[in-house]
Amino acid sequence: SPQPSPLRELEGSSEPRTAVKGEGEGEKPAEKGLYGVKKASSLNPLPSAYGGHPPPQAGEGKGRGRGEGQVRFLITGEISSIYSQGGPDASAGVRKTRRVHTVVVMPSLEAAAKFNAALQKKGANLSSDGRPIVGIPAKELAKIAIAVDEKAIVIPAHIWTPWFAVFGSMSGFDSLEECFEEQAKHIFAVEMGMSSDAAMNWRVSNLDKVALVASSDAHSLHRIAREGNVFDLPAGQELSYDWVYNTIKEKDPKRFLFTVKYYPQEGRYHYDGHAACKFSCKPEQTRKLKGLCPKCGRSLTVGVLARVEELADRSEGHMPKNAIPTKHLVPLEEVIADALGVGVMSKTVQKEYESLVQQAGGEYQILLDLSYEELAKMTQPIIVEGIKRNREEKLHIEPGYDGQYGKVQIFTEEERREFRGTNKQTALF
Repeated sequence: SPQPSPLRELEGSSEPRTAVKGEGEGEKPAEKGLYGVKKASSLNPLPSAYGGHPPPQAGEGKGRGRGEGQVRFLITGEISSIYSQGGPDASAGVRKTRRVHTVVVMPSLEAAAKFNAALQKKGANLSSDGRPIVGIPAKELAKIAIAVDEKAIVIPAHIWTPWFAVFGSMSGFDSLEECFEEQAKHIFAVEMGMSSDAAMNWRVSNLDKVALVASSDAHSLHRIAREGNVFDLPAGQELSYDWVYNTIKEKDPKRFLFTVKYYPQEGRYHYDGHAACKFSCKPEQTRKLKGLCPKCGRSLTVGVLARVEELADRSEGHMPKNAIPTKHLVPLEEVIADALGVGVMSKTVQKEYESLVQQAGGEYQILLDLSYEELAKMTQPIIVEGIKRNREEKLHIEPGYDGQYGKVQIFTEEERREFRGTNKQTALF
């Protein structure tokens, strides 16, 4: 069967920057198990932040990503499983409905095609959605994936989300072993999701054996890589699927440096609450309210923070040995918009974003690497101050709840006016 159109845009290359097809060979990976894009012009238009042109490649700017690297793709997919398994009254024949999202990473397009075929044999309709809904249990998905290729990576997705996650308060499990049973030995990474970070997950000792990874749902192009994992490829080692596989599995902090994430409070399910009544609260208040909304009497949606506390066997602040930390970041577009007091999609923000990215070589270089002196040569003082507050985590945050995103402010209106006023006075002298 023909490949889905996004996959037809992928092609291998024998050189880092050149897509090459050998005669009679068809497609082959750029580096083993990794893929590049055939040509940028064949893709959908890029966001206005890039002015319709491809973003700078690693090596074209300053800081992180220097070298001969280029954007590479792993073959991944997310699957939504809805099924019945176990539960408090399983011994009496009562089984609980489970809703679990799982990410599967394959080492090649060929392996992905075999995995798809195996799912279709079990009646899965993979063309129904970008994240197809199947009646196949998560443990069975893991079994199928590993049977297709022993180097497949099976990652429980956004593990704390109340409605669709392995530990979700509404339909999840209390441990990886309870969910995956005999297949749990193949699970060596979990995705934290927007509403949690590394420090929250460190409270659950059951997760010490797995890597805590961060990733971005590709809901919109300009938000790809808003969360991610930062690796260090030592000199003399070659980037490949196997290298990524081993780096995640071994959790070596010398190679797996840190994860980049939103602030967990910004996630849609950090606090408990009831969106219809615009009510949210901390877990301890939920307990006092006996889980009911004080405005309407209906059940509160129990959020990630409460669920972590329920399963935690360690106090807040515990840090395991060789733990891989999280760096919290507000995306650059939002930093610029907040600093200037205008909308994220405004022409002013998009123009400034494009200018900064072109000068620095990438968003992470700006948010993480460049000195304030270097940034001051590229943009306005208030934007530099916004980046500084972002790095130092000195923000104003209103946590999300019951499907409502949290709100993060870098400047209040008063702080913005004060900064501009102070800066004008300094300029006079």
